[in-house]
Amino acid sequence: MPEVNAVPVIVGLIIFLSSLLSLRLGLSVAIIEITLGAIAGSLGLRTEEWMQYMATFGGILLTYLAGTEIDTVLMKEKFKESFLIGCFSFLLPFTGCFAFAWKVAGWNLEAALIAGIALSTTSLAVVYAVLVETGLNRTELGKILMAATFITDMGTALALSMIFLKPSWYTALFVAVSVVVIVGAVSFSHRVFENPRLRNKVIEPEIKYIFLLLLVFSYFANLGAGHAVLPAFLLGLLMSRHFSETSQTKELRNRLRTVAYAVITPLFFIVGGLKISLPLIHSALGLFALLFLLKMATKFIGVYFLARRFLPRGEIYVTLLMSTGLTFGTISSVFGLNAGYINEVQYSVLVGVVVASAVIPTFIAQKWFMPVHAEDIVDINGIDGKS
Repeated sequence: MPEVNAVPVIVGLIIFLSSLLSLRLGLSVAIIEITLGAIAGSLGLRTEEWMQYMATFGGILLTYLAGTEIDTVLMKEKFKESFLIGCFSFLLPFTGCFAFAWKVAGWNLEAALIAGIALSTTSLAVVYAVLVETGLNRTELGKILMAATFITDMGTALALSMIFLKPSWYTALFVAVSVVVIVGAVSFSHRVFENPRLRNKVIEPEIKYIFLLLLVFSYFANLGAGHAVLPAFLLGLLMSRHFSETSQTKELRNRLRTVAYAVITPLFFIVGGLKISLPLIHSALGLFALLFLLKMATKFIGVYFLARRFLPRGEIYVTLLMSTGLTFGTISSVFGLNAGYINEVQYSVLVGVVVASAVIPTFIAQKWFMPVHAEDIVDINGIDGKS
């Protein structure tokens, strides 16, 4: 009997079951995909190279889509709120987790810095996925939340780059290419989106055009040891006006979202779950629990009081979603392991905390702390916030 790789079938089954369970339980599909990924990993399923690449691209695509949802006018009007929430959401967890890992857990300086960076994150991918599923992405609360999340992730990325990464000519090339692509796309994308020869075709040339831009970011980010999610978000943010001008471009965003949620982004969340090593976490269970609680506590202090002031109808919900982590937390942990700054046990503990923070706060937020009158929230265009 020939040897046949069953991993794609298993992954396809996980993706399908996650959708059914999400509809049945009323929970975000992202939570279920991460959880089933962790269970599958504990049963022996391992990440293959194609899955890792698709997962990386899925994170970039989700970040781009999140950028397209942000209303730039509202962001300017609410910049103080977004900046303060996002800034303190990064600073307090970074400081608290770094100090604990260094002075209490006894990690060396470099390992403690990796811990602080990895646990300071908020997952824009998770936040965006949850907001889209609930319809809150079209509300003022959702838009401010996504903007604040980006500020947090920007702080995380800058901390990792400034402390550890060594700039090179390739880094400069990545920055230069990103600027050229963003400026060019913002200026000329309307020629693609408004071209009647390309519009609403079954071969989806507009979506392939967007994928090409994101793949360019990914290639030069790898070349320059950078992070493609940052230019991807900026591209989505600056192109957001293209997706709100006409019904055709709004439909394009819906089609892009459909393509993403079918296979690409589920792989991002499933691979996140697969990265957990339950035996290694069990060997340091006390440290895992303390770091998780510390991240939750510092996120709460950093976000809750500002959210209560600026978003009083959903302060706990916002605090819980700002406590999630995944993309940059995993990136930081992988970087630390590959560079020799942390060992495998430290890596598993950090990734375990990151993934747990993507699941537990999101579950609690959706189950018990959805904004009380979410069905009555109206977005700035006067459209019902429900999806």
